[in-house]
Amino acid sequence: MIQESQIEQLSTFANPLPPGKKMSYEEFLDWLDEDTYAEWVNGVVVFMSPISIEHQNVTGFLLSLIRIFVETHQLGVVFYEPFQMKTGPDLPGRSPDIIFVDNDNFSRLKNAHLEGPADLVVEVVSPESRIRDRGEKFYEYEQGGVCEYWLIDPLRKQAEFYQRGEDGIYRVMPINNDGIFRSAVLEGLWLKVDWLWQEPLPLLLNVLKEWGLV
Repeated sequence: MIQESQIEQLSTFANPLPPGKKMSYEEFLDWLDEDTYAEWVNGVVVFMSPISIEHQNVTGFLLSLIRIFVETHQLGVVFYEPFQMKTGPDLPGRSPDIIFVDNDNFSRLKNAHLEGPADLVVEVVSPESRIRDRGEKFYEYEQGGVCEYWLIDPLRKQAEFYQRGEDGIYRVMPINNDGIFRSAVLEGLWLKVDWLWQEPLPLLLNVLKEWGLV
């Protein structure tokens, strides 16, 4: 749970906390606005900490690539933080860095959130979010039915990709000997993992050329 000192600090650029210690998810959505980065956990508002330039760059790079791939192949829609996702009735409302929703699952999209699991979730790990992304969110997304979960840690230069099996358990997806990962949900999308640590990051146009999209 967020500390009082953090609430005071964040209140300078976020919505003031509503009266009362807890609220329903519906009340949370009514209170939330597009400039407030927060999640709903056990009835409590949890503000997200500001992110680093490195986190912003890697997230933006992946968001652009995934969005272009999805739009080119007309596979569905892509959203990004602070868009909300609630994977199940008894699970928290989260705000992943990137989510992809397949055309077949558009019925899950509501006005201000996704009611049910995304097909793909990407979380770019920061020091502040490492325990949450690898622990709480990992098991929530697994339980809630997110088909594919990417955990990208720029500080450690570590990328992990998980696919949910028919038994509902996440298993690590392979990275081949050439350092290439291929998505199962977005069939045909592949990444050279080293791209994520490259400084500066690869030009989008160059990646799209390697993908054969331009």
